[in-house]
Amino acid sequence: MVKIGNVEIGDFPLLLAPMEDVSDPPFRAVCKENGADMMYTEFISSEGLIRNAAKSVEKLDIYDYERPIGIQIFGDKIESMREAAAIAEEARPEIIDINYGCPVKKVACKGAGAGILLDIPKMQKMTEEIVKQVQLPVTVKTRLGWDDSTIKIVEVAKRLQDVGIQALTIHGRTRKQMYKGVADWTKIAEVKNHPDIHIPIFGNGDIDSPEKALEYKNKYEVDGIMIGRAAIGYPWIFNEIKHFFETGEHLPPPTLKDRVDVAKKHLNFSVEWKGEKKGIFEMRRHYTNYFRGIPNFKPYRTQLVELDSHEEILNVLDGVESKFSEVFAS
Repeated sequence: MVKIGNVEIGDFPLLLAPMEDVSDPPFRAVCKENGADMMYTEFISSEGLIRNAAKSVEKLDIYDYERPIGIQIFGDKIESMREAAAIAEEARPEIIDINYGCPVKKVACKGAGAGILLDIPKMQKMTEEIVKQVQLPVTVKTRLGWDDSTIKIVEVAKRLQDVGIQALTIHGRTRKQMYKGVADWTKIAEVKNHPDIHIPIFGNGDIDSPEKALEYKNKYEVDGIMIGRAAIGYPWIFNEIKHFFETGEHLPPPTLKDRVDVAKKHLNFSVEWKGEKKGIFEMRRHYTNYFRGIPNFKPYRTQLVELDSHEEILNVLDGVESKFSEVFAS
């Protein structure tokens, strides 16, 4: 059984990655129902939290059915991160997670996210202060380095473990790579198999099928796998991987009804949580993924992303099921 502190998360946990504008409660709900063992909030700005900014505070919303769950924070100022960790702890997650991996320019180039990989002593000090501040287990998600010339991930892991983190997730790319190229899991394995490392090490990057999940589990000997982009519009991937681990066989793919039902559930929760206007708008990025591979779907997709009435969108989804059921089955 893998534990983060005293939090049990399964024998080989599958974690849902924290993704900005994706990993909100509606999305987490459908992933949890489909087998995610541990989930994280979208990353939350430390400056936003300590200033009580509405967008940041909203991201603290967590629900009991999601547990165990981690709240992820990011920032470049040690004192702000320490204060934000205390605020996040009051929302009663199981874990406080620190984002040292976000590669986007507006975050990394200000010294937050993956930007802190250019200042490992500061990363260590910031982490130490957060660990001291909270009672909950603290974990970190990071990348291999800023670029190929700055990969010091084993040193990073040892330093962060020394100041008290309880688990580390490593995305197998540098900041310079963004999401291009192939994730290098050999570097993740170096951390996992280092004799001085005793905390759980989770691998992240490029896991998009049960076969690849099993191959990487066996080859790189990580304690669990974090899945991000492959779960967008396809929350079934978690249970598909678990079933493949147990049986060596594939679950039947989701039917059209399964896809429509989950899209409806996701939409309904999005509207309930954010209000109709915002809930509908933020749901639009998911429809292409839910219905990927259906021929001649474009007219329906256009309606789904242009309509601004909850009821009308539900009617379109009903029409998708009736229109494409025979085509999809064949």
